[in-house]
Amino acid sequence: MTEDVKEVKKEGQRTVDNGEVSSAEAVNNGAVAISQNGDFQVEPMELPPFEIITGDRIDPFAFKFQFKNVEYSSGRNKTFLCYLVDKGNTADGLLRGYLEDEHTGSHAEEVFFMQCLPNYDPTLKYTVTWYVSSSPCSACAAKIAEVLKARKNVKLSIFAARLFEWEEAEIQAGLKALHVAGCKLRVMKPLDFSYTWDTFVENEEQPLNLWEDCKENYEYYHEKLADILQ
Repeated sequence: MTEDVKEVKKEGQRTVDNGEVSSAEAVNNGAVAISQNGDFQVEPMELPPFEIITGDRIDPFAFKFQFKNVEYSSGRNKTFLCYLVDKGNTADGLLRGYLEDEHTGSHAEEVFFMQCLPNYDPTLKYTVTWYVSSSPCSACAAKIAEVLKARKNVKLSIFAARLFEWEEAEIQAGLKALHVAGCKLRVMKPLDFSYTWDTFVENEEQPLNLWEDCKENYEYYHEKLADILQ
């Protein structure tokens, strides 16, 4: 498995390779102004240290534990985000990988826009698909919604194994805001787990043996999400 652990411990502004702060963070911190031509104008800001693990393939044991769609996710205090990015007719092809956060700072959903789309091009059409171990928290949902509103050429679909604290009013409001912003929200079906296993997991060409209540749990979360978004 190929993975790099990136830690930023220096105080002050966190930047990407081209020296710019991600739009998701900038929107959240009120440091974004949009010029007449629609470009982001980003002001410097201070951000806390963070740790994000990136890679190509997830450890199979981590996948089976973190993505299991149980109702009560005790011990699952990380977010795994598997992504596909299609930029249309470009030489880059289909971008694929995953992010894993340690919940010590920025979450994987937020960091995606900084690490995976650092050189955003407003002339391209981005089709982005996430397979996540749990749906976004309220703060991340708000940030993602603001990015989607500002970047009309980014189409995001999120497939979540579980719904994070779905009973909470602020979580429900965040999911509704994502839906209104154009994000396609779905709960992962059994076939989605198998697809994610085949595409993002170091599986040694072994098929995924789904847990007994996978379909039942999917139906449970699917019903809850439908009720929230109606």
